Amino acid sequence: MNREQEIRVWVSSYLGENFQWEAASADASFRRYFRVTKDNQAYILMDAPPQKESIQRFIDVANRLIDTQVNAPKIYAFDIELGVILMHDFGPTTYLDAINKDNAPKLYGDAVNALICIQRKIDTKRMQHYDKQKLYDEMALFIDWYLIKYKNISLSTADISGLEKSFKLIVNKVSVQPQVFVHRDFHSRNLMFLTDIKHNPGILDFQDALVGPITYDLVSLLKDAYIEWDEEFIIDQSVRYWQKSKKENLPVQNDFSDFYEDFEWMGVQRHLKILGIFARLSIRDKKNQYLEDIPLVEKYLWNTICRYKNLFPLRNLLDKVIVK
Repeated sequence: MNREQEIRVWVSSYLGENFQWEAASADASFRRYFRVTKDNQAYILMDAPPQKESIQRFIDVANRLIDTQVNAPKIYAFDIELGVILMHDFGPTTYLDAINKDNAPKLYGDAVNALICIQRKIDTKRMQHYDKQKLYDEMALFIDWYLIKYKNISLSTADISGLEKSFKLIVNKVSVQPQVFVHRDFHSRNLMFLTDIKHNPGILDFQDALVGPITYDLVSLLKDAYIEWDEEFIIDQSVRYWQKSKKENLPVQNDFSDFYEDFEWMGVQRHLKILGIFARLSIRDKKNQYLEDIPLVEKYLWNTICRYKNLFPLRNLLDKVIVK
């Protein structure tokens, strides 16, 4: 019996026979998602081969999120050994599908409210931390996969030393931020637009959550690799988040300009990581669709490293590499 047959047998043990099954989506990892329907009721099935990753973390984080009363999917059934979860279906429409200039303030406002609720209420006990080594290792992907393998850049020993020095500076800057629950991919493809708009957004793809810098998820949301907003909108939404966070007694900076600097430095770390990951997805995994998103991420990175004097060494090194 192959894996698909095993999963179908498992689904039938919960739903009975005569259900329908179709591909729903795939993500940047090995996980696959299927929409399973029976008697006009829809479910999402996650297929995560257990030799790749346990589904236990997804279940654990889902329960933590549900306890805060944000809209994470209810889990109906799971099998850790098989690596499958049957959960609530938020429907097919992501924020990326639904958002436009007219509804963006409302949808981002809803997302910010959910984010603040998570950061304020979620139980982070026994969760792993986004430590300095992990922050650094993520940026190292930029050297190996983006610069060397994707851009075919020959780096001297001095170049690599300069990059490593900049990475350490970034790590030291962002790691002193207040630590909260971090989703790590809180963006338009993982936030679902719901017909019941009072409960937007539906939140997905949270299994890699850690405890880390407070600005991380806001960067994921507002400097999204898949959709571009002008700087005025990004600043406006950042101000709204900052104001609401202060009212909810989250540990944000007292001065917005200090907070926004933290936000921007966090963005540099994230965008270096993303460029490395997108290049690796293309080169190693043959998922070339992510290449079309690289120019926007390059733009985010370049605009920020040009604003801060301490990042000028990184800017000088990347001057002939980043598309401007």
